[in-house]
Amino acid sequence: MTTNVPINNNPAPDMSRRQLLNFLTGATVAAAVGSAAYPALRYLVPPKEGDGSGAIVAKDKLGHPIPAQQILSQPAGTRALIAGLDGEPTYLTVEADGQLNAMGIVDNCTHLGCTFPWNATAGEFQCPCHGSRYDDQGNVLRGPANRPLKIAHVEVKGDRIWLFPWTETDPRTGERPWWV
Repeated sequence: MTTNVPINNNPAPDMSRRQLLNFLTGATVAAAVGSAAYPALRYLVPPKEGDGSGAIVAKDKLGHPIPAQQILSQPAGTRALIAGLDGEPTYLTVEADGQLNAMGIVDNCTHLGCTFPWNATAGEFQCPCHGSRYDDQGNVLRGPANRPLKIAHVEVKGDRIWLFPWTETDPRTGERPWWV
């Protein structure tokens, strides 16, 4: 006696259904993990700024870009303190012609890194920590500091103030900058 049992010699439909379900499950898991990981990675990786040359836009202490007119409208000789390269406080100087000096002076004492004010009466930077004094260009007048202050290139483009790293010869010393 023979039994008529249908024989399914084609397992392909089951396999393609299985592959489709595996793909859909994997895609769903990948989308869920990706949507959770993306905000975390955006938080951990700082945003890129500038044009890749190391230049940045001058910012205030809260991290907001400073319009160039805000500083250029000040009288000649004004020294504006801004957040510069790597967030270092940097002095920008308004010149007699109403433009910014092309050299920004970083406000970090070369002795121990203290920040200091510009003393307009004495015409010098005076570090309150250990008494170092610098002239209006950042050259050491009195120690214990033994190196001039770091400098940065300053350029106004439109209504933005751009700061660029100073990597060529220091015009004050005629030598390679110590910070490069």
